[in-house]
Amino acid sequence: MFKPLRNIARALRVPTAAEREMAYLNGARDMVDLEFRQREIERGMFRKGF
Repeated sequence: MFKPLRNIARALRVPTAAEREMAYLNGARDMVDLEFRQREIERGMFRKGF
């Protein structure tokens, strides 16, 4: 009975900052790109405005 509601709620859920950061890091093409992305995250790229 509640399973469809849970599925809808899961689909509408906004990803956390940590999930967005991990997805961004997983998209790196090579080590240089990964290091660049890590520095951007350390500077607060995904956490500004909170």
